Amino acid sequence: MIQCKRAYEAPAPADGRRVLVDRLWPRNCRKDELIIDAWLQDVAPSHALRKAFKGGEMSFDQFRTVYRQELGAQPQHWWKLADIARHGNLTLVYAARSTRENNAVVLAEWLEDEVEKRAQMSSPACYLDEFPDH
Repeated sequence: MIQCKRAYEAPAPADGRRVLVDRLWPRNCRKDELIIDAWLQDVAPSHALRKAFKGGEMSFDQFRTVYRQELGAQPQHWWKLADIARHGNLTLVYAARSTRENNAVVLAEWLEDEVEKRAQMSSPACYLDEFPDH
């Protein structure tokens, strides 16, 4: 099971592995107080994408599309997360205010798709559909 939680929410036993998936450390959150198993900065959206979305230059749907393209281009950054999700609970920790429109939600959707793909086939997944211009 994959779930998303704000960094400011208290951890729970059902969280399983807790992984911070933001490029920047959450504001007003001391490193010794945030209970996480890992911080994977490289799985977060690129700086340019994060700034464009946060600055209102793109909608959440546009952000989702571009971020999914970034994920498809860099599978080495999220493979471990898909494996964790296949074998137990995974909580993606993020700092955004919105609980519905943030990178963790998109990443959770991506990982759920990957877990499903891996359950259905034995060969590596093809990401051609994530790059419609090619």
